[in-house]
Amino acid sequence: MRLFLDECLSPRLVLELARTGEHYCIHPRDGGGLGDPDHVVLKRCLAEDLTIVTQNAGDFRALVARTDIHPGLILLPCVDRHRSLDLLRAAIAFLAERGDPQNVIVNHVLEVDIDGSSRLYELPAGGI
Repeated sequence: MRLFLDECLSPRLVLELARTGEHYCIHPRDGGGLGDPDHVVLKRCLAEDLTIVTQNAGDFRALVARTDIHPGLILLPCVDRHRSLDLLRAAIAFLAERGDPQNVIVNHVLEVDIDGSSRLYELPAGGI
């Protein structure tokens, strides 16, 4: 997958996910944009076809709801780095069970609960 990990998440997650070569991941600390407002992050992710991964559910959910087409949003609960990594890997596996994760997530939000359960829904509703 092509992932943008929001600055609320540890940049070490990028290293762990990119290690296998399966995923392209960037973090604002390493890829520029540290401190950018959420609407600027969304604009960048739209331009670079990056799925946003964040713990900032409310703000990003509202932003993608106003976007006709977006590369997806994965919402993680506020947990430590190790648990975030486990939950993100589980989220990617959840998407992979439904097809190519990068395609499945387009115009969708995947909310991951602290227990690892996931809920996938279209946003904006009735999109593409």
